[in-house]
Amino acid sequence: MAEKKIVVVQLSGGNDYLNCIIPYNDPQYVDNRPNVRITEDRVIPIGDGLGMNPVMGPIKDLWDQGNVAIIHGVGYPEPSRSHFRSMDIWHTAEPTKVGNEGWLGNAINQMYPKHDNVVAAVNFSAALPRALVAQRAPVASVTDLDTYGLMNHMGEQRNDALQAFKDMYAQAIGSGPVMDYLSQTGLDALRGAEILGTVTGQYSSDVEYASNSFAKAMKGAAQVLQADIGTRICYTQHGSFDAHTNGIALQEGLLTDVCGGIYDFYEDMKQANKGDDVLMFVFTEFGRRVKDNGNGTDHGSGGVAFMIGDAVEGGHYSEYPSLNPADLIEGDLAFNLDFRSLYTEILEDWLEIEAKPVTKGTYEKLGFLK
Repeated sequence: MAEKKIVVVQLSGGNDYLNCIIPYNDPQYVDNRPNVRITEDRVIPIGDGLGMNPVMGPIKDLWDQGNVAIIHGVGYPEPSRSHFRSMDIWHTAEPTKVGNEGWLGNAINQMYPKHDNVVAAVNFSAALPRALVAQRAPVASVTDLDTYGLMNHMGEQRNDALQAFKDMYAQAIGSGPVMDYLSQTGLDALRGAEILGTVTGQYSSDVEYASNSFAKAMKGAAQVLQADIGTRICYTQHGSFDAHTNGIALQEGLLTDVCGGIYDFYEDMKQANKGDDVLMFVFTEFGRRVKDNGNGTDHGSGGVAFMIGDAVEGGHYSEYPSLNPADLIEGDLAFNLDFRSLYTEILEDWLEIEAKPVTKGTYEKLGFLK
């Protein structure tokens, strides 16, 4: 049986839950969103009085195939409206204090306790998310696989320069714990660059991705996972979804990119006969306020997450939070599912490692995996 892989899709900035999965029949939705609302004639119905944003047609196709789990009302106790703090909570699974280890960094170290897989995780952006950070957990960050590699601009002198770097790092090993760490990190980076530099040459697909940055990242994830180089985690992000103004157009433009990239990636993996072994996890740090601000929406709580793939038992999970004024928390949707339930199921039932070192507790699984 092939090793299971996960592709994380981070919707940075706070994706508007109410205009993503829309309770279009709820009068409270209409009353609270006089200006920033998806009208019923534009909604893509999915049952239970809910509908998808009109640009989410590609995800609706996967939903109809039974490959999308919509996770309602996801959050954590005492929600923060700070982008940085809330995202940090999701990254470290520590809602009550500042964590020092990313949930996926911990997963990497559990999967590879000898730290011997330098491409266990590949991050498709210039900035390394804290979710992937843990002591000695190797992660490669890539912005463009087509040009990825160290010193590619040097031409014929490249091999000599790389050898000099290898010699420098190798000589440092054994001269103290700090130098050991730095030299091993340097050697790992060189090895990772060499391995990742081979994947584009092995890639064959007739899927045509869009030209936006998210589609490019998803194509990169497909190239890496099809190459079978040992990568278990791919991390992508898109945004910002921080739609204080121009709320409808901003969200729809970004969701167009995300839904198209996810669909093309799914098709790519399906054609390569690898779809059964890949799970996509889509999340955002928080939802938006229930009442619009006239032109957009402000930071809220209670969000939506998605699990997508052939291994997913499609459907609605958890409850859509109530929009009744008495049930709101300071004008926000109340969360009704702790995000650590999702992590528990992903870690234990997909990556097959221990969840408790990450979640620091026991959380009920939803059963979104077949």
